[in-house]
Formats: sequence, C-alpha cells, structure tokens
Amino acid sequence: MVDSPDTNREGAEQCQQGTAMSVLLSEVRAWFVREVLPLESVLMQFLRRSARDYADAEDLRQEVYMRVCESAQAELPRAARPFVFTVARNLLIDRARREPIVSIEAVADLEVLNVAIDEPGPDRSAIARDDLRRLQAALDRLPMRSRSAVVMRKVEGLSRHEIAQRLGITEKTVERHLTLALRALADVFYGEASNDRRRP
Repeated sequence: MVDSPDTNREGAEQCQQGTAMSVLLSEVRAWFVREVLPLESVLMQFLRRSARDYADAEDLRQEVYMRVCESAQAELPRAARPFVFTVARNLLIDRARREPIVSIEAVADLEVLNVAIDEPGPDRSAIARDDLRRLQAALDRLPMRSRSAVVMRKVEGLSRHEIAQRLGITEKTVERHLTLALRALADVFYGEASNDRRRP
C-alpha cells in the first residue's frame, strides 16, 4: 500500500521540529526523504503485525519517524534500514511492556523480533564463518572496481553518488558495476546451492 503525499509530508515534517541540533535540519530532512520514506510500505507491513488496527499502525509509524528524526539530528545513521527497524522493534517492545494485557500473538511476534538479538549458537557461528569465507573468496574473484563498489555500497552503506565520487566514475557506471558484481556473487552462492541439490 502506498500512503498519500499528505502522509509522507507529515513524516518529513517530523524532521523539521526541534531546537538547535548538531546536524542541520535541512540535511536531516533530505536524508529522511531519500532514505527513510522509501521504507514506508515495508515498515507499515512490519508494524501492522503488532498493531490493533490500521490507525494504530499509522500512529506507531509516526512515533518511529519522530524517534528516527530525533536521533538523526544528533548524527545521521550510515545505514537507514536497519536503524529504522531497530527503532520500530524497540518501540514495539516498549509498548508491550506498558500494556496491562499483552496478547499471545504480540508476545510471539516480539520473540521472533528478538531472535536476531540472541547470541548465535556454535552451529550458527560455524555456518556464518563458512559463509564469510565463501563471500570473501567470491569478492576476491571480482574485478577491482566491482569489488570496491560492492564493499562501499553493502558494507560501508555509501550511496551510489558517494561511490561515484570516490571512484571517479559516473553513477551509471557504479550501477553497472554493482549489478554485475551482485549477479556474480548470487551465482557463486545460489548457483552452487542449486548444483548441490542436483547431485545424487
């Protein structure tokens, strides 16, 4: 579902409120419009699982926007998506703690949300280390520019514009490097997995 322009304007206006900040309000507003608003539909799906109704989910979204903007005024997060969803998860946890009666579904949802926070077991750690080794080997096979573009985008969280400036190339070329690199990485990971399935 796509919200109306009025709804998007309300979210962006959250970033204009406040007093003296260490980050300029215009920078926060531009970051919010560029990085946070595109996440709105996914965020609403996430919030609707724990909300009582659609209006409640909208209220939660505005509270998330307010908290995100307050934090961004001190320092802009490098990766918007994980930051926004961490704020949303924390808001839902705070809300569940304040509720006099918490539904079983809400508790189950919060337990699912906390899975990512739990310490990984030895099996998950071993799998993660193996995946990291495979990823490093796959990255090492990429051409230098493609590898640099992927690392800057996926690890450092830089925008295509920032990558283009660093590498001294156009944004279109950055896009081409990212597309080719991500296809090559997908072939390494998912191609090997599908080949393994075909073996007797």
